[in-house]
Amino acid sequence: MSLLHDQWVRAMRERDYDRAWELCERTLAARDPATRDDASLPYHLRWVWDGRPFDGREVLVRCYHGLGDTIQFARYLPSLRERAASVTVEVQPRLMGLFRDLDVVDRWVPFDPARPLPPSGCDIEIMELAFALRALPGAAPPPYLHAAPALLPGGTIGLCYRAGDWDDARSVPPALLAPLCAMRPAITLVSEPTDLAVLNPRGCPFDVETTASLVAGVDLVITVDTMIAHLAGALGKPTWLLLKSEPDWRWCPVTGLSDWYPSMRLFGQPRPGDWESVIAEVARELSDPAIRRESSR
Repeated sequence: MSLLHDQWVRAMRERDYDRAWELCERTLAARDPATRDDASLPYHLRWVWDGRPFDGREVLVRCYHGLGDTIQFARYLPSLRERAASVTVEVQPRLMGLFRDLDVVDRWVPFDPARPLPPSGCDIEIMELAFALRALPGAAPPPYLHAAPALLPGGTIGLCYRAGDWDDARSVPPALLAPLCAMRPAITLVSEPTDLAVLNPRGCPFDVETTASLVAGVDLVITVDTMIAHLAGALGKPTWLLLKSEPDWRWCPVTGLSDWYPSMRLFGQPRPGDWESVIAEVARELSDPAIRRESSR
């Protein structure tokens, strides 16, 4: 990683957003315009916004990163729409059902990597919106997504132990979560069968709308750093996030809290690979009657 990127990560973790925007400006100024939306690169490595004004223009928002990234930064779409002439969002197909009823943009279009939409008056990747709008996380607080809650027993917790394959260090061995299942009724939010003592041992359907309904129906979500964390946070659901010792830029375990999702608490590894300590802390917290009352509100 570049020195500028390392400085940006530090600024974001320290919640020094003015400094972060300054570093983004320096990065943008140093880019070669010929490399914008470079078709020779994988989509997640591309940059899209070249700094041009979006006020009064037709804006195309491209979602080139993960589902969780799109959910996290979708909070800024209403602010963008207030300033643009129109906003089209080219979104991952799996999220279409979750977003299509949100009356915050003019058009939702499923993203086909083989046939992306042609450029608009102003193109921007959804993760660039915070910088482009100079918008703090609290400028668009959750809940900004909504789902009909599934009917589940009172006190049910939702568990997600598996992150994406590209960073296996974020995943927790599922057997470690067995003590949590003995403390509360539990469901798995992972789309695979499990030996855990959960209400849905065959796994969670591989469908974002159904998953959102399950998340909305539980009292508390306990999850690793993956799409489920962002979905739960965007729904305003009490969420405990399990983090590896050197987590992603958006989390700062030292504070235990998140500017992005006020309903979220952070539980970080004390040392690389030590999930046992993290789960032991979670189990202690889960056994606290005050926590039980708080998560059921």
